[in-house]
Formats: sequence, structure tokens, C-alpha cells
Amino acid sequence: MSEYALELIDIQCTFRSKDDHSQRYTAVADTTLRVSAGEFVSVVGPTGCGKSTLLNVGAGLLAPSAGSVKVFGQPLQGINTRAGYMFQTEALMPWRRAVDNVAVGLQYRGMPKAQALEQANQWLQRVGLGGFGDRYPHQLSGGMRKRTALAQVLALDPDIILMDEPFSALDIQTRQLMENEVLDLWAAKRKAVLFITHDLDEAIAMSDRVVVLSAGPATRPIGEFVIDLPRPRDVAEVRTQPRFVELHAQIWGVLRDEVLKGYAQQLQKAA
Repeated sequence: MSEYALELIDIQCTFRSKDDHSQRYTAVADTTLRVSAGEFVSVVGPTGCGKSTLLNVGAGLLAPSAGSVKVFGQPLQGINTRAGYMFQTEALMPWRRAVDNVAVGLQYRGMPKAQALEQANQWLQRVGLGGFGDRYPHQLSGGMRKRTALAQVLALDPDIILMDEPFSALDIQTRQLMENEVLDLWAAKRKAVLFITHDLDEAIAMSDRVVVLSAGPATRPIGEFVIDLPRPRDVAEVRTQPRFVELHAQIWGVLRDEVLKGYAQQLQKAA
């Protein structure tokens, strides 16, 4: 079996303009990214640089224009069934109770309803929502909905977890609680995680490795940093460690110019 859970190899993603099909936009170019089994990797980069595009390629939701994807050494064809995807935007079904939302993936896989609901309740307990299974999404706070979405992904016991800025909409206290919760659950089973975030502090606090992407178009990796902070970590406490501050300065030194380029591009588009 390959040591890598997920490999994106020489990926290029080019899109045609909606208004003029003769015009093309290359979002991602010459990008190779590997995540080992049990490794927590974060990807940071400017707004609109193609981070989510790479995640969609890894999930099998988007076929790259060039390059290849491997899952545990095997070429990916179609949807990545060994991956669970936690989206940035809410993916809970509003007409289903929390427990039904968590159970739905298990039922799609053929698990009997009673067994699926039992496992769903167990996962709600594990993410701190025991007793809230009968609530509908609109009856839950933002943090509770994120916990439900996390339980929905983890209940499927995926070998790879893909996370697209899952906590960006939360207040800082709830966000740190969720970050620690993810780290605790990840430490228990050591799944491969590919985590997309705009927040450099979050990336360093949670990860084994941080990959920096250039500003678009044709984004590509321009830096890679091993995060050698000891585990287990508390995401609030680890920020006070001298090594954290040192790593932050190193990574920000690479990321800063790309963020400024991305910001200038956004202003140009708005003009």
C-alpha cells in the first residue's frame, strides 16, 4: 500500500469563461501535493487562489484538465469514496433532525436505519451534542451545526478527511473549541486530513505540515513548512510558544507578498 493517502500530481485546472467560451482561465497549474496516511496538512493562500479547487479535485468532484490523482496508490476514477468532505457552507438538510443528518450517509451506504441512527447518536455524543439529536438545524447554534456536520463526516469513518474552511464563520471562542475537538478526534484515529484555511494561526496550530499557494491565476505551491510543535496541542495555548511565533514569521514571510497580490487583483476586478 502507498505511504500516501492522497496524491495530486502535476495538477492543472483550466476553465472556460461563461460569457466567452474562447477565453480560458487557469486556476491551478503545475501543482503536486501529497498527504501521507495519518498526516494533517493545511493549505493556505490568498483569497481566490484555487485552494477549494484542489480540494474538489481530491474529492473527485472536479476532474483536472491535466495531471493525475491517486488514493492510496490507486488512480482516482470518479468520486473519492475513501474521503469525507466537510464544506465551508452548511450542508445540513433543514428538514431532517440532527441525528437524521448524521445518519443519512450511513443509510446511503446500505446500513439499516436503526443501526445508522444508533451510530449517529454515538457520534453526536462524541462531538458534544448528546441530547440534541431531535433538534432541527434551525434550532441549533452555528457551533452546534458545525459539530453536526463534523459528526456527519466522521460517522462514515473515511480514510481521508477534506475540510474547506469549516470554521471560518464561527466566533473566535467557538472556533477554538471546534479546532481542539477536531484535533482530539483526529488524534484518536489518525486519518489523513487536507485542511483549507485562510487563517495562518489555525493552520500552524493544527497541522503537521503547512503548504503555501501563490496568488492566482495559475496558482502553485511556493512553500512547504514542517510544523514541529509537540502534540497534543491546545490551539490557544500553542500560539504563545516561541516556536509557534518563529514558524508564523517564516510562513508569513512567504505568504505576505502573495496576499498583497491577491488583494490587488480583487480590487482590480471590483473597479
